[in-house]
Amino acid sequence: MRWARLGIRARITGGSLLIAALISVVSGILIFSQVQRIVSDGQVAVLENVEAPYLTALALDPTESLDPPGSGQLVAVTNPAGLANINTLPPGLGVRLDELIAAPGTRTISVNSSRYLVRVTAVATTQGTWHVISASENDVQDGILNQVLILLITSIAAINLAFGAASWLIGSAVLSPVTKLRVSAASLMRSPGAELLPVGPARDEIADLAHTLNELIEQLRASAERERQVVSDASHEFRTPLAILQTQLELAQAEASSLGQMREDVGAAQATVSRLAGLATSMLELSRIDAQTVPGSATLLELGAELADAADRGRLHVGARDIQIDYRDDPGAPDARVAISPADFGRICDNLVSNALAAMDARGSVLLALTSGSDHVTLAVTDDAGGMEQSFLPHAFDRFSRADASRHGEGAGLGLAIVAGLVEVAGGSVALDNKLGLGLAVSVHLPTRAVHDSRRDATPHLG
Repeated sequence: MRWARLGIRARITGGSLLIAALISVVSGILIFSQVQRIVSDGQVAVLENVEAPYLTALALDPTESLDPPGSGQLVAVTNPAGLANINTLPPGLGVRLDELIAAPGTRTISVNSSRYLVRVTAVATTQGTWHVISASENDVQDGILNQVLILLITSIAAINLAFGAASWLIGSAVLSPVTKLRVSAASLMRSPGAELLPVGPARDEIADLAHTLNELIEQLRASAERERQVVSDASHEFRTPLAILQTQLELAQAEASSLGQMREDVGAAQATVSRLAGLATSMLELSRIDAQTVPGSATLLELGAELADAADRGRLHVGARDIQIDYRDDPGAPDARVAISPADFGRICDNLVSNALAAMDARGSVLLALTSGSDHVTLAVTDDAGGMEQSFLPHAFDRFSRADASRHGEGAGLGLAIVAGLVEVAGGSVALDNKLGLGLAVSVHLPTRAVHDSRRDATPHLG
């Protein structure tokens, strides 16, 4: 079973138990080694106490007779000739006196099935070197250590089991709000409404998750509502010209009394079809903008060329009206780049010019100005078409919104929405300066990059 397939609670418990086991094992080894050291030091201290009287007596007067050791004490004292004056060592050790006194110090010696801790100390006297040999059996100490080891293993196992159970309970308590979130989310899926996920009183990560999910839910609901509204508005926008088109074609078929009248009716139908085509094109453009995540790229020099082309395209739509369309280009650093493609920049210019032309009567003027600052470029489109009603300004960038009171075009109300969408993808901003009775100025601010990056030239963008 893979670790990633386990539940969060199982992973918390398993991870905690694994860490606790590692810490317990390391701690148990350290504790047991300390107990071993303490027991060993205690044995050595006992042997030192056993040999101390003999060392003192030999140092004072080796000719004096030595007292026998106490009951149960294992001691041997050899004179300079190697003969034992006292020897209460076990037979297996007693016959190895020559071997023992040849290597003074403390060590463990096995005799048959027993183990002994043996301490050999040399004493230099006027008669020569005496040796005091003391020993103690390790069986008792080994039994104590074994009992300590069993106690440690049992305690560690019990502690780890208790720790695992506690981790499981704590994990369950910690994940309880997550379970509530899941149940609430499932309830919202079954019966959508205005409710949100519950947020607990604690200001912790789960509460932050709930806040984030609630924000996501609100955004999704808003997005779904916008989609429903767009579908509703689009249906309304298509339904009216389609009904008009159907009526015009029926009239042309049934009531046209002459070829001229039929041509007139077909021409009106063609105008309606053109409006439908423009509406469909605008909606496709908005769909492309909504789906676009990577902005385009263009130099200020390319934007200046597109600005001039947009002014020329606008002049073609003036017709017989006395409307002046001019442009002014001050790019500054021509190699500075903006995160927008020349085609999208042209669409912004075309939509703003079209809005201005739609709001004008027989005469007027439109000025397109492109200027650059230290870290941005500004496109300003100014007209003298009388401006728009102040009450419409908050809705100017909404889709399918039209200011019928002042800027009375025949469009679908998508021009400024397309402009706002393109500017948002480019990381810029757009603002309106409305002077009711005089005109409207639209300012588009786009950030620039001073360093030229040739790789950006190949950035694909939809045309």
